[in-house]
Amino acid sequence: MSSIRLYVLDALAGAGEMHGHQLRQLAEKEHIGEWTDISVGALYGTLKRLAHEGLIEVARTEREGAYPERQVWRITPEGHIALAQLREKGIREIVLRADPVDLAVSRLDLDRAEHFPALLGARLSELTAMLEQSEAHTRSITQYLSPLEQYVMEHKAARLRAEIAWTQGLLDRLPELLEHEKSRKDER
Repeated sequence: MSSIRLYVLDALAGAGEMHGHQLRQLAEKEHIGEWTDISVGALYGTLKRLAHEGLIEVARTEREGAYPERQVWRITPEGHIALAQLREKGIREIVLRADPVDLAVSRLDLDRAEHFPALLGARLSELTAMLEQSEAHTRSITQYLSPLEQYVMEHKAARLRAEIAWTQGLLDRLPELLEHEKSRKDER
């Protein structure tokens, strides 16, 4: 699923024809980089790829003052179809990336297990700081967000809260889990 493709097609469908700089300005105005995985600088490359695929096309070329000519883009009928598919895929597709913590915990060096509580404590502190930072950031940009975008911003905070709860649970159960792992190792 490509968030940037969804954004570009949606922007052209909703806001109408625009050139790359206008699209970039819209993305900055909407603070897209703050609550999505989209890099605003990648918009121009995406425009070229979408045009190559026939999902957008040049509506006209225009020049303002001494600036170079700019291509003004519009979404094609094929682009509208692709947009509908991307919207559905974005809602249906669940993205949970593998977290290296899982592998590190499952491959814990039992001879150094006494260091593990401190590492987990540091992880909890970092996660808590990330949550506080995310919530503060959301509060600082709330005035620029629609109610739906505000709700979307809560998704990151909810994921961080879940990660905090999981890490705290691991820390709480650590003695029994380590004991079990040591007994398994002794049985081998």
